[in-house]
Amino acid sequence: MSDDDPFADLPDDLTEDLARAEQRLTVRIERRTYNKPVTIVEGFDDDSTDLKGLASELKRSLGTGGTVDDGAIELQGDHSDRVRDLLRDRGFSVGDA
Repeated sequence: MSDDDPFADLPDDLTEDLARAEQRLTVRIERRTYNKPVTIVEGFDDDSTDLKGLASELKRSLGTGGTVDDGAIELQGDHSDRVRDLLRDRGFSVGDA
């Protein structure tokens, strides 16, 4: 056999990438107590995404706090532009709210 396998760089589970691409996420800003902005990411499928893990990655990348609540990720502050870029980099399809 040859070491030049054209499929060697492909991930083991292609369905995970496909599931991410098929989800249509929305990012919006809400004003909460004392007029503080909160970035909300919605539209995740229940089983296909590790929301807590993704929220942790986003919080670390943005240097902010946040939580997962009712199937949505809530991040403290107005990070809508940066969150869209980070989600697209991870293979998600992101639209406007």
